Amino acid sequence: MRIGYDYGGTKIAGIALDETGAELAQARVPTPRHDYDGGVRAIMELTRTLEAKAGRRAVSVGIGVPGAVDKKTGLISGGNSVWLWGKDLRADLEDALNRPVKIANDANCFALSEAVDGAGKGYEVVFGAILGTGVGGGVVVDGKPIPGANSIAGEWGHMPLPSPMDDERPGPACSCGVHGHIESWLSGPSLAADYARRVGIPVEEGPTAPEVIALSEAGDAAAVETLHRFEDRLGRSLAMIINFLDPDVIVFGGGLSNVNRFYDTMPEHIIPHVFGDQFKTKLLPNVHGDSSGVRGAAWL
Repeated sequence: MRIGYDYGGTKIAGIALDETGAELAQARVPTPRHDYDGGVRAIMELTRTLEAKAGRRAVSVGIGVPGAVDKKTGLISGGNSVWLWGKDLRADLEDALNRPVKIANDANCFALSEAVDGAGKGYEVVFGAILGTGVGGGVVVDGKPIPGANSIAGEWGHMPLPSPMDDERPGPACSCGVHGHIESWLSGPSLAADYARRVGIPVEEGPTAPEVIALSEAGDAAAVETLHRFEDRLGRSLAMIINFLDPDVIVFGGGLSNVNRFYDTMPEHIIPHVFGDQFKTKLLPNVHGDSSGVRGAAWL
């Protein structure tokens, strides 16, 4: 049996899988925010709970965390869970649980989950593209996550929007503080902010991303235009991924992965920006939904 954890900003979710990937048990608790030691204790208790539910002991434990994990030191940096910065969570959990622990960025865990037994199963190169509160990504090749030398492989959200139009410069401020990053255009909050700018209202008074999408489906002209702009920007950004990585499949995660129209409309926005005369990369929704991250952590 293997156990996986998704260490989120609001909850720590755990799952126990057998060797075939069948779910044996799951449990979750609120994240002890700004309490590093409390988080370690919470994972200890969750491990006991999962093992009791499954009726067996886990031989391995994996955990997905926000931010980058240094391959040499194990220290965590970046991400919105600032109390993890500078901590070697893997080593501390190994001491607490008395068994091997593997750790990776949560987007890499998402990509791994979908590559092992999700939408990307059977493909050589899988790119996991998360479009949610933020924009993240992970790369899996031959079933193995590729973190990169700096532990930031797949972080397409923190690259400049490709081929920006004049009215897209310098662009909104990203969560990292830099203007014009892809995340500042393609996250859910960024979609909502773009609509608010279009109709001339304060962002905090405007509709949420799901509400903008609903408005577009109802024929609201400003919302329709906003979705078209979003698709154009997403097309340019995905073409950049395809031009340098050329994945067999791009699997989408996050709240915006549930917008079904994207899987039909995106090829026409991608193809003009892809080098050469072929476009064979598949664009697929995820299979495991909110469980993808925690399942990927277990597969580590």
